[in-house]
Amino acid sequence: MWKLVAVIALCFASLSGFCQSPSKYQVATILEIKAHQNPEAPASDVPSYDVTAKVGDTIYVVLYTPQPGEIGAKYVAGRDLLVQVGKDTITYNDILGRSYEVPIKSQKPAPGAKTEASR
Repeated sequence: MWKLVAVIALCFASLSGFCQSPSKYQVATILEIKAHQNPEAPASDVPSYDVTAKVGDTIYVVLYTPQPGEIGAKYVAGRDLLVQVGKDTITYNDILGRSYEVPIKSQKPAPGAKTEASR
């Protein structure tokens, strides 16, 4: 009897894994980092960066501001990371698994990307 209960419990436990929605995280390649220039805002001690990243067939430019105590993003060009692209933001996780959102400033098709019309 206990074996039957254990088998049924195991089936329900594995079933819950199949019912979860798939993650929509994708690989992003950081192409370029530039110091953000905002002539309207006064100079600040906290630097911000315009980060250009390719996700799939799209190139995004996002505004990244490092968290307090975090080393800047100057030296991460060429790295890959997992991101989740939203309507107006891109979400990424740091090395400790904390999620952060950065606003999308612009987006455009990557060179050589297939458009819907050519598919």
